[in-house]
Amino acid sequence: MNAMQLLSHFDRICEAPDAIPRLRRFILDLAILGKLVMQDQKEEPASELLKRIQCNKAIAGFGRQPKKLQSSGGSSPFGIPASWEWTRLGTIADKLTDGSHNPPNDAGKGFPMLSSQNVLEGSVSFNNPSRYLSDADFKLEDARTRITTGDVLLTIVGSIGRSAVVPHHAPKFALQRSVAVIRTQLLPDFLSLQLRSPTVKMYFDEHGKGTAQKGIYLGKLAECPISVPPLAEQHRIVAKVEELMALCDRLETAQAERESRRDRLVASSLHWLNNGADPDAFRKHARFYFNHLPCLTMKSQHIQQLRQTILNLAVRGKLVPQDPHDESASVLLKRISAEKTKLAKEGKRKRDLELAPVDDMQAPFALPPSWIWTRFPELGVFGRGKSKHRPRNDRTLFDGGTHRLIQTGDVARSKGVIETYTSKYNDIGLAQSMKWPQGTLCITIAANIADSGILSFDACFPDSVVGFIPASQFPSAKYFEYFLRTAKTDLLAFAPATAQKNINLEILNAVLIPLPPLDEQQRIVAKVDELMALCDKLEAQLTTTQTESHRLLEAVLHEAIEQTA
Repeated sequence: MNAMQLLSHFDRICEAPDAIPRLRRFILDLAILGKLVMQDQKEEPASELLKRIQCNKAIAGFGRQPKKLQSSGGSSPFGIPASWEWTRLGTIADKLTDGSHNPPNDAGKGFPMLSSQNVLEGSVSFNNPSRYLSDADFKLEDARTRITTGDVLLTIVGSIGRSAVVPHHAPKFALQRSVAVIRTQLLPDFLSLQLRSPTVKMYFDEHGKGTAQKGIYLGKLAECPISVPPLAEQHRIVAKVEELMALCDRLETAQAERESRRDRLVASSLHWLNNGADPDAFRKHARFYFNHLPCLTMKSQHIQQLRQTILNLAVRGKLVPQDPHDESASVLLKRISAEKTKLAKEGKRKRDLELAPVDDMQAPFALPPSWIWTRFPELGVFGRGKSKHRPRNDRTLFDGGTHRLIQTGDVARSKGVIETYTSKYNDIGLAQSMKWPQGTLCITIAANIADSGILSFDACFPDSVVGFIPASQFPSAKYFEYFLRTAKTDLLAFAPATAQKNINLEILNAVLIPLPPLDEQQRIVAKVDELMALCDKLEAQLTTTQTESHRLLEAVLHEAIEQTA
């Protein structure tokens, strides 16, 4: 094993998502390949050990043995050292049986009866057994299985392949059918680690039966191929595996501590960005975070937190500086109101419902002086989609259709811009619905609550989606779509606790929207677009780094195996 090469690349390898578990599997692979420790030609070969086992079993009167596994002619799973031998589990097992199939239960008293949940990777847990046996039942069960120190336990139902050795001073216990007990003249710890190896688990996967709960029959278990080294080498292998697994434990602990510190640093930095009232302090924390982005964003959730922080800053007036020369939002709102009144008088739109004045005391946060709190109905056309016909999937609405129809799923998948549609209405379908123009902001109020996206084409949608067409003063609905992403959690709080949560138009009508001056709004959208593109780049880099780390890990481990051949 080329340890120097492995260590020289470890700083990159460890960033692979499964680096430590893969290293553990690699160690077990080397162990059963005969490549973990050196062979000693002076030691008694495994063939002699197997002869003694067969002799002892013959004296004890064991019955028919599994078919012999040939070590030549291509029938063995892989090549092994000359001093090793291939055999089958049933050949070397003095005992191979499973636990009770219909265990009684003595209501929490008596002797514990362990299930597969109590057999961990390399250890046995005697905590929280699911059943107990009375003294009389235990004697009957003990007469059948007779479990002693050094027996190997193996899970054979459900999660197949976890194994452990019964430790010294273990309390008396029995087994349920999900666990097999194996007694052998091999070193028990060596057999246990071999049963946990990827190669043996592959055999279990191939020969396991069942659908709802997979299991392996004892007959197939007895035929499982086992590579047997000399007894002295078994001791060396077990010692080396324990040493390397302890190293993996330390690496795993160090990795977890490093990730925990990074998570706390990210959370602290984003907290100060979101909550810093002092402009100088805010700029200081912003510089720190953005200067250290590559080091801080090592998880996809870090990037998601950054996206949310950018949006929070945007709608609070903290992302771009205010310009005192900008027309204030209150003047903008008056111009929008005047235009809506004019269109209503001309009969080109309905008059809006009268909304109560905004109470700034109920606003969720303070705004810059040039901003104002407002609501969707005051800023454009706002209403639910239509789909009057029942049943909604009636083919007469769709046959030969040309008018696109979106559903809540199209909005949920949109990532801000709706580019997919579910089906197409024909003219009959359109007559019972309503077509909304390209650029409409869509908000879901059923199934996926408060997902949002902007139409990239004209489309119809049902009443589970609310549409918002911004007034002509706004170049697009992008700012409002970004705002909705920050308010989604609060909107969800309004949803009744029913099987399918939903919110109604009345609730959305009352949602307070922080409105900046028009020029600042455009600067905000441009800055958010720029920073979201940076987040996209970071996400792509993170995926690339993790992929490269995984490939490097596989290459180094593969080469290490090849060089030990």
